[in-house]
Amino acid sequence: MNDVGTDPQKSETSGSPEQLGMVVSGTLTGGLDIRLNPSISIEEIKVGQYVTITGERCRFLGMITDIKLGSAGPNLEETPPDVADPFIGKIIIGTATYGIIHVTPMLVIGGEVSAILEGPQPVKTIPGHFSPVLTSSQRDIDMVFGQEDERRFHVGNPLDMETKICLNMEEFIKRSNGVFGKSGTGKTFLARLLLLGMLQKGKAANLVFDMHNEYGWEGTSEGRGKVKGLKQLFPSRVAVFSLDEENSRRRGVTTDAIIKIGWNEVEPEDIVLLATTLNLTETAQQAIYQFAREFGDSRWLENVINFDRSKEEGKSLLERLNIPDSTFRNLKRGIDTLRRLPFLVPETSANSVQRIMEHLERGNHVVVEFGRFNNIAAYMLVANMLTRRIHDRYRENTERAIAENKPVSHPLVITIEEAHKFLDPGVADQTIFGIIAREMRKYNVTLLVIDQRPSAIDPEVMSQIGTKLTCLLDNEKDVEAVLTGVPGKNELKAVLSRLETRQQALIFGHAVPMPVVIKTREYGTPESYKAFGFRDSNELKTKVLEDKKDLWDSL
Repeated sequence: MNDVGTDPQKSETSGSPEQLGMVVSGTLTGGLDIRLNPSISIEEIKVGQYVTITGERCRFLGMITDIKLGSAGPNLEETPPDVADPFIGKIIIGTATYGIIHVTPMLVIGGEVSAILEGPQPVKTIPGHFSPVLTSSQRDIDMVFGQEDERRFHVGNPLDMETKICLNMEEFIKRSNGVFGKSGTGKTFLARLLLLGMLQKGKAANLVFDMHNEYGWEGTSEGRGKVKGLKQLFPSRVAVFSLDEENSRRRGVTTDAIIKIGWNEVEPEDIVLLATTLNLTETAQQAIYQFAREFGDSRWLENVINFDRSKEEGKSLLERLNIPDSTFRNLKRGIDTLRRLPFLVPETSANSVQRIMEHLERGNHVVVEFGRFNNIAAYMLVANMLTRRIHDRYRENTERAIAENKPVSHPLVITIEEAHKFLDPGVADQTIFGIIAREMRKYNVTLLVIDQRPSAIDPEVMSQIGTKLTCLLDNEKDVEAVLTGVPGKNELKAVLSRLETRQQALIFGHAVPMPVVIKTREYGTPESYKAFGFRDSNELKTKVLEDKKDLWDSL
């Protein structure tokens, strides 16, 4: 590790890091103002870049959060000089006028005994006047984020640097996490990287509700067309379950199972969650529970579907249950919307939950593809039903393991898109997804939520999200929701608002030691597959055989 006595101009990896300037003012809470050297063009500086500040006793790693122009006095602003003469321009620039960058110190990365022994520490002081400020070296970044290994997964690079930024996947899965950004900014691309990282490092099983068929066999990427999905890269460790057999066959996807849901499997809570989507009135929602009490949880839906209110016995039942005819018609319209879904059938012998659990308990990923049935009603019904039952199984397994003093189940991450539909403030405390978010991995289950409207998610749930990977957001409410409760909120808001529209993200929270702006790593090119460890189709086939052998040996 570098100590303060080391020449700050020397770098271990790439020659000499450039000295940008020196500290001229600042506060611990407000950040530091750095006056740029005259030789540095202010147009080369970008918000989100890292700098290293060398104080008398400590070295600090900070992020550039603002850029501004300074001058020696107000006269220059009121009566600008004639700089048509290049000689005059060179004299004025750097003396009478200069550039200033605002830096938020994030960590102490050397100099103190605690930093040397325990690694990077939180900032509790600031460097003095005229402390030199340099571009951060690769060693500084590696010291903070670590190098890729069996736990850390490379997700991207800092701005204008080749250094790898790695997420600690063990820490990442300990809490629920979120990927946010407006439409078209690369949320799916980033989520695919995270899923691949969890697979590659083997730290958790994943249940992915794939609304748009992007994660299983293959996905899409603008400018590149189709890219390999998880199933192509890890054939024996990813199972694809489909709700639409015809669509899977047409796309050439070999599925591990086709999901069918019987009427007897649908519980009242599964329909109440869809009240807004199905336009159910409050009295219609109450009628669902009345029918369930009358016919039982396993037969209520069948009786509603087959109910004939024109017959005398039907009218008599509605009167006895005190359900107005208009209320029943409202409920029937909503139920008929779901009844038209081909995967919802009167009865089925297949146990989809059991088959999914078998894969998850072996540490495999399961991708549930929706095919043509990617409307929000179908998505919410299936995701909620399967998650509630699988969470119940995980809770039972965990409680049994604790009682018998045995290892708990393999960690599970559940990935959902359009997360605000499940985590809206009006329903979050009732849905299984809101419960999981608040449990903080109590039963070894966490969420990976993907959404373009974080402001629509219950604030209490947002406060439980451990790590946030945020692409560009242009709605002020969404920006506020993502950054609520985050130290240095105002500075990060400026950084977030200036992200590029594609392939850039701000990462902050539990799994990273400090906020970082990254350019996400490549995915979808032959070179990127090599970087993930796959070189050609023959090697992929060899890996399939090896994975299958390992799987059978473990059984």
